[in-house]
Amino acid sequence: MRGGGPVGHDVAGLQRRLAEFAAARDWQPYHTPKNLVAALSVEAAELLEIFQWLTPEQAERVMDDPETAHRVADEVADVLAYLLQFCQVLGVDPLAALAAKIDRNEVRFPVRRRDGGGEGGVKDVDTDGDRHSSE
Repeated sequence: MRGGGPVGHDVAGLQRRLAEFAAARDWQPYHTPKNLVAALSVEAAELLEIFQWLTPEQAERVMDDPETAHRVADEVADVLAYLLQFCQVLGVDPLAALAAKIDRNEVRFPVRRRDGGGEGGVKDVDTDGDRHSSE
């Protein structure tokens, strides 16, 4: 079952389908790490473009409009396709890389303790001043 059911929806299966698609069209010579990461960046920018001038409230409701929801899903698919191809070319296991990154971030950014005070009697105490979890 191509594309419609659970078969082929695991990372390896999707990477295999993408590789077969590219091979059938003789695109492999163009699928270099540099080209794939550039294409990934372009597709991420196309996803961003959908949200560029929306208010935070409008962005929260973007999937309510079927046409916009379709555009978002298409751009997400493009970003993921290029990311999976990039990982395959470089031999990166994307799930293992993500799991390792989460592990490092859990150590790097421990849960902040809360002290009394502030709104609602709770005051956040940020011990390291760095709130970015994906760096």
